[in-house]
Amino acid sequence: MGEVFQFHREIIVCGDDALANTIIDELRGAGARIIRINSAADLLGAGVHRSRAVVCAGPNDAVNLEIALLARRYSPNVRVVARIADSVLRGAVDAVSGPGAILNVADLASPSIVEAVLSRNAHQFETAGMEFVVWGSEARKAGTLREIYGDLAPVAVVHGKNAPVPGDIVPCPGRDQKVFPGDWTSMIGVKDELEARGINVPPSTATRSSQSRVRHAIDAVRAMREDANPLLFPSLIFTLVLMFGATAMVRFSYVNPRMSWLDALYFTSETITSVGFGDFSFAAQSSVLRIFAIGLMFGGVMITAILVAIVADLLLSRRFVHTAGLRRARRMRDHIVVVGMGSTGIRVVRELTANGYDVVVIEQDENNRFLSTLADLDVPVIFGDSTMHQTLQSARVDHCRGIAVMTQDDMENIRTGIVLLEILGPDTKQPIVMRVQGRALSAAVSQQFGFENVRSIVDLAAPWFIGAAMGLKVLGTFWVGQRSFMVGAMLVAEGSELDGLKMVDMSTQTRVIAITRPEGAVSLRPRRNSQLRAGDTVYLIGPYRELIATLRKGQPPPITAINGDSALALAAARGTQRPEARRPRWAPDPVE
Repeated sequence: MGEVFQFHREIIVCGDDALANTIIDELRGAGARIIRINSAADLLGAGVHRSRAVVCAGPNDAVNLEIALLARRYSPNVRVVARIADSVLRGAVDAVSGPGAILNVADLASPSIVEAVLSRNAHQFETAGMEFVVWGSEARKAGTLREIYGDLAPVAVVHGKNAPVPGDIVPCPGRDQKVFPGDWTSMIGVKDELEARGINVPPSTATRSSQSRVRHAIDAVRAMREDANPLLFPSLIFTLVLMFGATAMVRFSYVNPRMSWLDALYFTSETITSVGFGDFSFAAQSSVLRIFAIGLMFGGVMITAILVAIVADLLLSRRFVHTAGLRRARRMRDHIVVVGMGSTGIRVVRELTANGYDVVVIEQDENNRFLSTLADLDVPVIFGDSTMHQTLQSARVDHCRGIAVMTQDDMENIRTGIVLLEILGPDTKQPIVMRVQGRALSAAVSQQFGFENVRSIVDLAAPWFIGAAMGLKVLGTFWVGQRSFMVGAMLVAEGSELDGLKMVDMSTQTRVIAITRPEGAVSLRPRRNSQLRAGDTVYLIGPYRELIATLRKGQPPPITAINGDSALALAAARGTQRPEARRPRWAPDPVE
């Protein structure tokens, strides 16, 4: 037998941060050949015209945009998966036709964070024309999943303190999996089916507390009073004494002509403000009155300058904004506290307010670019260090329903979480959702400090990029315990490992929730003896690594050559054999 060569279709990846490195590691683990580039100038040398996909996963929108546009120009059929945070740029790239996906990390991560901070035990998504619900609850008694939940499909079991191995997560167990009281069980079913069993999916919306314009005006006045310079009120009193004293002096001392009280007040105001319209003059008055006028003019200039400076400082000072946010937060209950206003934090705030929840934001940067957005959303902001007790207590964390710690600094998030536990106590029922970047740090923080809701941005976003690069349509991600799960759809290719495979022979850590046949029939929760066929669209749920491994099995075999002969010609020659006599070993990659 001569030497065998396999022609792989490479995946080109650009980026050097935690997300890009995770994507590369996972794709390599799935058997893909990776070519790493640094800029658009490397595309042609990397063989973009023959590659399977181009993944632009770095944090720089400009670099990602350039690579995405040039990759599409060089190869109209290559999959282009680009990370673009700017909404304007994202829309422009989306308008360029071709396979692939334009993804925003904040949009991918925020739904899971919102679910965690609201303590939702249900994750809803629509697929195969049906609305599915992943629903979680604690097991109230010992038994098998079949005995407790009947035909509902298990997604995961997190063993509690009564289990032999507390904290152990069993992904996609069989219905005969034994559970113990206190175990967290996550099941999936069609929404109507769950409701028929008496399982009501809680609504995802609430009603924000409303404040009238009068209340806002009162708060503004009180904030101004508390924030005013201590010299403001003495200066106002002195101004009034000066004005009315000078008015009385002019009323009784000014002659030729005599002045009314209104004329005297008018002339005094002209003199103090140095306006002098010319309709009155001290030129023909007594020496005493003219000397008085000189003092009045100098005194008026000084007091006017002081008042203008104090009022300008009050109106332009950021302390006014700070005080207004603190005052509104004092009256809030059952609200959500969001710490840090980055791209993910503002996305979380938008989703919460859109669903009717009250939100208070803690932010350290007084020049944060999202402050105008928060003003439009009518969300109060407390400026300060989130690791200080006083700042957190100002946001009334002891009366809130959940806290999302979302700053860009992992260490600051961890410190904030530790301070929150000091304030609320280790047994608090309020969920503390902490954003960290990498998967390893997420697991370490959760294990070391006991945080139950640590969310890795990389774990939340990476499956979408990996799935899009390999042809898996990602429908959603969610968490069970501290493990990320994914819902996806894939097409079974002819000649792949899945073509002709029975459900019972598939991975035990993924679950097929539905199959759409080429003729349009939909098989819901296929049984163990159901068989996959080429052209089927399979809807899967499970840990995303397992789904990626299953996706690989659904791909066609690689193009192969033996002693330099064309694999396509060899496959054509083998095509004369009877189908039942062999299983195809060689097949061309599909045109994408």
